[in-house]
Amino acid sequence: MNIVVIGGTGLIGSKLVTLLRARGHEALAASPNSGVNTLTGEGLDAALEGCDVVVDVANSPSFADDAVLEFFTTSGRNLLAAARRAGVRHHVALSVVGTQRLAESGYFRAKIAQEELIRASSLPYTIVHSTQFFEFLGAVATAAAAAGQDDTIALSPAFIQPIASDDVAAALADVVLGAPVNGIVEIAGPDRFRLSDLVRDYLAARGDTRTVRADVHARYFGAELKEDTLVPQGPARLGASRIGNWLQAQAPASRLR
Repeated sequence: MNIVVIGGTGLIGSKLVTLLRARGHEALAASPNSGVNTLTGEGLDAALEGCDVVVDVANSPSFADDAVLEFFTTSGRNLLAAARRAGVRHHVALSVVGTQRLAESGYFRAKIAQEELIRASSLPYTIVHSTQFFEFLGAVATAAAAAGQDDTIALSPAFIQPIASDDVAAALADVVLGAPVNGIVEIAGPDRFRLSDLVRDYLAARGDTRTVRADVHARYFGAELKEDTLVPQGPARLGASRIGNWLQAQAPASRLR
């Protein structure tokens, strides 16, 4: 297959490109640095020429409400239009488990808009909903700390089922090489934790002495969580990697700032 990965130089995209090439497929890592810009449309038609599958794993450089909505809607429209012109047979997009339940958040409203554009297009598609990556725990802690006023971080005790980025890439590769489902595929890690407990363990592993306080009203990127907001609601493909091993590897890292 000829596959184009939008956001192909990022954490997930680079891993996905490597896996696809190892399986014998042509995989182009497309990004603004390679002359492919979904916001402006620059390079899209040339990149998608002869493309069988396009995979969108790009993320907004800004999480501000207006900026993130502009990114996902403009990029989505440009990419879908170029994919139709090129006769792409499968559009794959990476999104987040719980997106439809997080509409209080500007970021997730933007993801909802992106998904609606995909569903409304004439392209066969698969949307992969992933739980948060192990590697995203630092960003969760940073966002929660920014909302506080001292060395205590308030986080929801809602459940989370984090997944390793390697397992996300492996699941995406299988989806890319399979038939479109014209719906959602959910993926998650093998173990379920309380968000507040997991971030506390993450900070401790990195030698960070800040206190984590469980608060059912603490907001997650602008949205208040119910217990099951961030975990799959039905059958999901589970990754094999355990977060305990990953946490142990964080110990030598510098303290989270």
